[in-house]
Amino acid sequence: MDVLIDGAWRAADAESEFYAESPATGERLDRAFPVSRWNDCDAALTAAADAAVELEKAAPEQIADFLELYAAALDASAEKLAQAAHEETALAVSPRLKDVELPRTTDQLRQAARAAREQSWRQVRIDAQRNIRSCRGPIGPVLVMGPNNFPFAYNAVSGGDFAAAMAAGNPVIGKAHPLHPYTTMLLAQEAHKAVLASGLPPATVQMIYHVSVENGLKLAGDPRLGAIGFTGSKGAGLELKRAADAAGNPIYLEMSSLNPVVFLPHGMEEHAGQWANQLAESCTAGAGQFCTRPNLVFLLGSGAAEKFLQELKGIFEGRTPAPMLSGAGRERLHASVRALRKAGAECVTGGEFAPGSGYRYAGTLLRLPAERFIAGAREFLREAFGNEVMAVVAANEAELVEALELLEGSLTGSIYSSESGSDEALCEQVAPILRRKAGRLLNDKMPTGVAVTAAMNHGGPYPATGHPGFTAVGLPPAIERFTALRCYDNVREHRLPAFLRGSGTAG
Repeated sequence: MDVLIDGAWRAADAESEFYAESPATGERLDRAFPVSRWNDCDAALTAAADAAVELEKAAPEQIADFLELYAAALDASAEKLAQAAHEETALAVSPRLKDVELPRTTDQLRQAARAAREQSWRQVRIDAQRNIRSCRGPIGPVLVMGPNNFPFAYNAVSGGDFAAAMAAGNPVIGKAHPLHPYTTMLLAQEAHKAVLASGLPPATVQMIYHVSVENGLKLAGDPRLGAIGFTGSKGAGLELKRAADAAGNPIYLEMSSLNPVVFLPHGMEEHAGQWANQLAESCTAGAGQFCTRPNLVFLLGSGAAEKFLQELKGIFEGRTPAPMLSGAGRERLHASVRALRKAGAECVTGGEFAPGSGYRYAGTLLRLPAERFIAGAREFLREAFGNEVMAVVAANEAELVEALELLEGSLTGSIYSSESGSDEALCEQVAPILRRKAGRLLNDKMPTGVAVTAAMNHGGPYPATGHPGFTAVGLPPAIERFTALRCYDNVREHRLPAFLRGSGTAG
């Protein structure tokens, strides 16, 4: 397959090739894709650096036009795209891919277009008295590395990082995920057509399929880059961060998140069965491969809590697990479950490969006394990425609070409580802890869904992300990651960008 470099589809300078697999069957798919040598990376970087200069001259309307043309093209190709993504991920064509994820993706692109037009992301500030003016501008070429679990909404050439980088006028180099390369190729084809139709520099969007680890780190550390957006594992993210930091390249990471859910006791008395169903849905959606699915739940021991855990066990055992995205992902999940059990967690159900075609894993419920969690929290703060959840059962309120204080940073933290207000006193102790530990605090709601709205925060303290001050979802706030702050001090008015001219308001 050809790579998209410098405005053209051309044969890769490949050192090897790879194939995607069907998670539904475990069989290799037919298409071969190239692993590019450094020459392809170098050519893409040079072309992106040149395109960044040209994009500075592009009107906001041009960038918005591109994003809207691209969104419309994806809508028109929905059936083909959904079938391709289904083949490579085993996610359902309908409703998951065609009816939910792809519309979310095109809506995100259209929101980015609106942000590009109205320009509030620039955050213009004018001190007319001192003639000092500042704004945000494009940061330069952005390398985007998407994850395996959202072939559209987080794809390197269509997802949130891509949309945010483009809205600020940055060229994007997308590195396809090796689990869905054909889907990414189809997306990149439509992006390239939209680039040409909107009159943007031909190298505004480029795409390579895969590179060696060595070249991936070299790419992250190249001074021609303006910034990097990465969604994936903690191990890979930290390796990339070291390479980027050495070159002074900003890198925005979404990595590992346990997304704790706290169930308070009086509410548990009222809603044990209902809450068990909600948790099961959240933990098993997409075979548990959502960055916001709960990995840890906390509750006080009681009869209602035991009923809750038995209900959850029954739901897990009554469902046929969906295929995971890859055999390697299933192996990592199993390794994490084994490590948690070795550390002292009891396996209530699951903990093993499930029968059936493809890469299936049994819905897994682990259980741990809060006393043991407190004694060795480091051993239990381990992400098990899949359809697994561990219940930490506290003997009393003080033990619950002590356990929560040991949590690391997460994307989300959730509290379920009584509707009568009888859990309020305990909630007042728990909520401030979760507020410090999580980017998004939820009440009486599972964290799995992430709405694309300017009010959303899809970020959080380390190790959920590399920086707690930014969000990967929600426009225009997500754009800020891919901008540079620019100041003009006593610059003559005719030399200023048009949006900085005039008296403005002092600030």
